[in-house]
Amino acid sequence: MTTLSWQRRQAYWQLMRLDKPIGTYLLLWPTWWALWLAADGIPPLDYWLIFSLGVLLMRSAGCVINDYADRHFDGQVSRTKARPLASGQLQPVEALQLFLLLLLLAASLLLFLNRQTQLLALVAVLLASSYPFMKRYTHLPQLVLGAAYSWGIPMAFMALQGEVPLYAWWLYLANLLWTVAYDTFYALVDRDDDLKAGIKSTAVLFGRYAQPVIALLQLGFLGLLALLGQTLALGWPFFLALALCVPAFAWQHYRATKGPQGAFAAFLDNHYVGMLLFVGVAVGV
Repeated sequence: MTTLSWQRRQAYWQLMRLDKPIGTYLLLWPTWWALWLAADGIPPLDYWLIFSLGVLLMRSAGCVINDYADRHFDGQVSRTKARPLASGQLQPVEALQLFLLLLLLAASLLLFLNRQTQLLALVAVLLASSYPFMKRYTHLPQLVLGAAYSWGIPMAFMALQGEVPLYAWWLYLANLLWTVAYDTFYALVDRDDDLKAGIKSTAVLFGRYAQPVIALLQLGFLGLLALLGQTLALGWPFFLALALCVPAFAWQHYRATKGPQGAFAAFLDNHYVGMLLFVGVAVGV
């Protein structure tokens, strides 16, 4: 009985993807960029805690509903066939119960934020809930993921400033482009299996031009951040971090030429890009 209980706890842990925190990092860094920019320096501790916990809870909720939506597809993909729902370790109803619990916990954090931010949070729930189903209807599910992974940006500005200035939307768009770029690397890992299963993605849509398109998205990301830095008169550490992203992205493209595992490594490397830019923002603001 103890062994079964431990196995179920592990299954829930894996369902929330807490054993693989890369998605949390990729959601956390842009949220922290926004908090520091909105506060024009170090944000209040309570806001930092609220948004950091919110990132963890919403990313976990997104993973749960993603696996629920893909429970019939994951078994056909070598990388995902061992996931708790695909392998039968947990039942779909248990995943939905966990999803609702995580949403309730995330909603409780909103009680400490202003009304406008609470209303923006409704969009976050809609995006997180709809993204997993998009791969059935469009080759651009990564665009919806980008919208979801960037929504903490306007929420951070609304919470701290009571409005979302124009430059915050530049940051939002920049992060959306970056998300589509790195998630296309991620989609390249499963492209062959996805084609067999009929799953749509930007990796499938772009085909042999996937890496050139990713490069264009990354250039757009850097260009918008440069415009943002110039507009806000950020210090040289920010622009140094921005410049260092260029060889970092070049290294990702080199790694992606090594096949699916190289594409996955390129995806993972974006954690360091986010961290680098956070240091540039925090020091340069």
